[in-house]
Amino acid sequence: MTATSTTTPEAGPTALHSPVIDWFDQHARDLPWRRPEAGAWGVMVSEFMLQQTPVNRVLPVYEEWLARWPRPADLAAEAAGEAVRAWGRLGYPRRALRLHGAAAAIAERHGGDVPKDHHQLLALPGVGEYTAAAVASFAYGQRHPVLDTNVRRVFARAVSGTQYPPNATTAAERKLARTLLPQDDTTASRWAAATMELGALVCTARTPSCGGCPIADLCAWRGAGSPAHEGPPRRGQTYAGTDRQVRGKLLAVLRESHRPVERAVLDAVWHDPEQRARALTGLLTDGLVERLPDGRYRLPGTA
Repeated sequence: MTATSTTTPEAGPTALHSPVIDWFDQHARDLPWRRPEAGAWGVMVSEFMLQQTPVNRVLPVYEEWLARWPRPADLAAEAAGEAVRAWGRLGYPRRALRLHGAAAAIAERHGGDVPKDHHQLLALPGVGEYTAAAVASFAYGQRHPVLDTNVRRVFARAVSGTQYPPNATTAAERKLARTLLPQDDTTASRWAAATMELGALVCTARTPSCGGCPIADLCAWRGAGSPAHEGPPRRGQTYAGTDRQVRGKLLAVLRESHRPVERAVLDAVWHDPEQRARALTGLLTDGLVERLPDGRYRLPGTA
């Protein structure tokens, strides 16, 4: 087997199922969205929040969000800007607008209940392939391949023999995920959660803990001598000094104010007028900020 081949263990894909799921049964974190009382809405909220954001940052915002908006209709009844305000500093605040849009659609089309049907989930605004599969699997115990960054990395190493997956999900990865998916719904749902947790806690990006991995002996990457990544350099995302940082500073002012804000107040948050104007224009274009006729600014739909 070469480091670039895609294979399954000699015993077949089922050889991975039991050790990974048994490990998960012993080591899964007690996260609020995994508890029965979270329901499908709690799962959906968590999936939106966890995109590109670590669990420890999500937990307090998630708890506050569900306390304020325990059902989709509760969120839908509020202005979209209140979702942006409650999003706080989780980053990528367009996710808040998308979650608000999904909540409105759920309230309008599905009687306020997160739909079970995978196609109906996909039809919700802001819900893509990954989120629909995750909600269907984790909330409703259905059989769907769930491919987040952690799962893709586990599959890349354990089965394909490469250190990292491609930058974007490929058709080959989707095919592999379907091949590895257990046949019955219950086991498939558990497998999805277990592989995600394995990638988050053990098969991590920088320093995988192979000694604690339940499938270390079956891992193609480890068996090949853990060859180094041969693709394009994987650079971490920068933040300081970027338009993202400026957007965050502008939004922070608007989140903290419960009345429209003068332009001069926004101008005070960043020294570079060109970059500041570009960031503000981006926020307006994305619908995260509204400009009133008198020249003041506010979060969308707020007082």
